[in-house]
Amino acid sequence: MAVSRNPVKDQVAIVGVGSTGFLRASDRSALALALEASTRAIRDAGLRASDINGVVVPGEPGSPGPQLLVSSLGIPQVTHCSQPTPVAMFAFIDAINAIYSGTCDTVLVCFAMLRGPWSSRSAANDPFRRHMSASSAGAMPESMSMAAGYAAWAGRYVHEYGANREPFGRIAINGRTNAADNPLAVMRNPITMDDYLAARMIREPLCMLDMDVPVDGADAFVLTSAERAKSLPHVPVLFHAATVGLVEHNDEDQLPSLARHGQHVVVEALRAKSDLWLDDVDVYMPYDGFSIITLGWIENTGWCGPGKASTFIAQHWDAVANRIMINGRIPVNPHGGSLSEGATRGTGHMREAVVQLRGDADARQVSGAKTALVTPGGFFFNSQGAILRVA
Repeated sequence: MAVSRNPVKDQVAIVGVGSTGFLRASDRSALALALEASTRAIRDAGLRASDINGVVVPGEPGSPGPQLLVSSLGIPQVTHCSQPTPVAMFAFIDAINAIYSGTCDTVLVCFAMLRGPWSSRSAANDPFRRHMSASSAGAMPESMSMAAGYAAWAGRYVHEYGANREPFGRIAINGRTNAADNPLAVMRNPITMDDYLAARMIREPLCMLDMDVPVDGADAFVLTSAERAKSLPHVPVLFHAATVGLVEHNDEDQLPSLARHGQHVVVEALRAKSDLWLDDVDVYMPYDGFSIITLGWIENTGWCGPGKASTFIAQHWDAVANRIMINGRIPVNPHGGSLSEGATRGTGHMREAVVQLRGDADARQVSGAKTALVTPGGFFFNSQGAILRVA
């Protein structure tokens, strides 16, 4: 049963964002990337390093830990530091709870991404990155984790619902169209359905364009209490509700079915905790590390029923703009998502939600945006979501 209690509702705000942008190839270290994004976020918040007393840095492969980031930024002292598992909302929820509980006042949350040798040929040939494979590749030559698991469940989706590859392709096309207006994105050239269908098949039914793009880069955010945020330069972006979710059998090869997994838990929790839902949403940010994840979020969030994403996307497809516009007004991943901006494990989705709600998204700006629904993570053990709003 979903927990409706939500004492932190609208009590913690994002007040600063910073990003390096994303590249397919870079000779910069993860620490250098983290320092640039963090410095940008702190300055964007109108603060100094000395104003930060909490630091959260997820355990991305190759990423600096919070202790190294504290010393490298010259932060005099902190009363909260942690290194949660990757995918964005784990870190944000940790920071929210630290601020609300009084463990600290102002938290820097930094995510530094490096291409790993398991997902990038150039990274595999880089002697300074080969060590990363030891903790990530595992001992087995093959497993059901990551791409293999999502390809298997994508195949199950096709089998159960009689779907073809068109809705998968439209997710990829939508991301690339939107990324064209995002200077931080790594893949900005438009693609067509013919391009999608011609792309190299990786694991049936998922092709190269169904999988997120390995990148080097970093995103950083500054969070503080809603009360303190009122005195800072930008419009505070409030966490109205945030949650993670998983079910008992949550490994890729143990998930019982598409009918019940972590996404369902997240949606139930958000609906129980929030005063806002789909009719209130101005910007929708579903995770797209693999295109099948996005189809799942669209259906399980309630935009349409199970197996109906293909029809829903077709009905809300803007043929002139070549992208999804729900009800003619709500864009889906206007920054390009993980498929086109780069594989940021949901940080790009959160950053885009923040700049949209602040009115700082330039050519991508949704007029009058007040509420964003962000659903990072996949089916298995990292489903998560948040509703962000401005007053």
